[in-house]
Parts: sequence; C-alpha cells; structure tokens
Amino acid sequence: MSFTIAIDGPAAAGKGTISKAVAAHFGVGHLDTGLLYRAVGRRMLDGVEPIEAAQALVAEDLEAEGLRSPEVAQAASKVAVIPEVRAALVDFQRAYARRSGGAVLDGRDIGTVICPEAEAKLFVTASAEVRARRRFDELQAAGVEVDYDTVLAETRERDARDASRADAPLRPAEDAVIIDTSELDIAAAVARAVAAVDLRRAIIQGDGE
Repeated sequence: MSFTIAIDGPAAAGKGTISKAVAAHFGVGHLDTGLLYRAVGRRMLDGVEPIEAAQALVAEDLEAEGLRSPEVAQAASKVAVIPEVRAALVDFQRAYARRSGGAVLDGRDIGTVICPEAEAKLFVTASAEVRARRRFDELQAAGVEVDYDTVLAETRERDARDASRADAPLRPAEDAVIIDTSELDIAAAVARAVAAVDLRRAIIQGDGE
C-alpha cells in the first residue's frame, strides 16, 4: 500500500529536516524535489539549456557536488519558473510518490500540483527573518563569506518569485496542516509533523474499516 506525504514550504523553513525525520519515523522513502531543480540549475550554470537539462535528468545528477551553494539555489529558483522544466520533472516525482510502502516528498508544489491526492499534506513555514538567519548561519559554518542583509534580501526575492510565478506558485494546499517553525526547535517541529501524519493515517484507516 502506498501512502504519500507531501511537505511544502519556502527555503530554510525546515521542511527538509522535518521530511527526512518523518520518512525515517514511518520507514518510507524520501525525495527532496528541490534537488531536481538544483540539478537543472547547476547544469544551466554549466551552459546547458534548462529544458534540455530537465528532460535529460537522471538520478545520478542529484548527487552532483555544489547543489547546496547559493549560486545553484538562485539558479534553481529561476529554472523553476519555466513551465517546460516543471513539466519534464512531474513524472519523475509522481512515480516516486506512489512507490510501494509509501514516500515523503518535500518541495514547493507537492500538495498542490504534483500530488494533490496525497494522503497527508503539510506546509512548513517560518518568517523571512528567521529563515534568513538560519541560512546565514549555515553558510558561515560552511566557510562562505556572506552578510545577513544580503541573505535576507535574497530570501525575500526568492519568496516573491516563488509565490508570483504563473505555473505552480508556492502556497499551501487547502487541506494542508500549517507548521510554523519560527519559534520551534527541530524536535518540536518533527513531533508536530508526525502527529499530523498519524492523524491522517488514523482517519484514512477508519474510513476503510
């Protein structure tokens, strides 16, 4: 039996960490769909046409070095607004979502576009200031020279671009559970996510009895 858990939200809200923890808790697969766009963005920076890169994407591309760099993050956001790029990556994501045993997919349009029929939907968010501070601390720890104001400006720019794009704008699904991590530590955020999924599983199992 497949059970799809869709987890969406903006950058640095904590959805990646939460998604991995939720997948581990329930013993299902996990796909960071943002890596698909980062991989395409990386290929674009290397001079490959974005649509061509998306159509030729293979699993190995998700292991490429540098996918977490600021440059690739910005490139990923830019290629993500191209409808043909998004269309090329839809089948990959949907096939993973319905894998046997279940799966967690995290991204920006999983619950609204990729898997609108997902059994559980979460939207993980946090204030732009909190997310920028997390990203700033992460970059500094990695030895990247950057200042907080720049990171905050980039965070707001990316939010605006993701929310205003014509194809699959970033927004919560109508039936998604909203988890604001601005004042939550990782353990508390994961606990809320697990509880939300448990509730959905209980409801679905109850309907099937």
